[in-house]
Amino acid sequence: MKKGIVSLAMALVFAFCTAGAGYAAKLKCTVDAVDGDKVTMTCEKADKLAPGDKIKVSTAKKGAAVEGC
Repeated sequence: MKKGIVSLAMALVFAFCTAGAGYAAKLKCTVDAVDGDKVTMTCEKADKLAPGDKIKVSTAKKGAAVEGC
């Protein structure tokens, strides 16, 4: 009985954690200007953002193309 309760509790915690991660919005943006530590960007679907929202910005990956045989 205890194993069933523990496994149910762990499943609920996992479900809540993965559901919270699914709410993050992904936007495609283009950098327009850089002035010191201020960056101006133009983003698609920017209406999903609000003033004061914390966002994570990553640079575009520029790697060498790998060709197959």
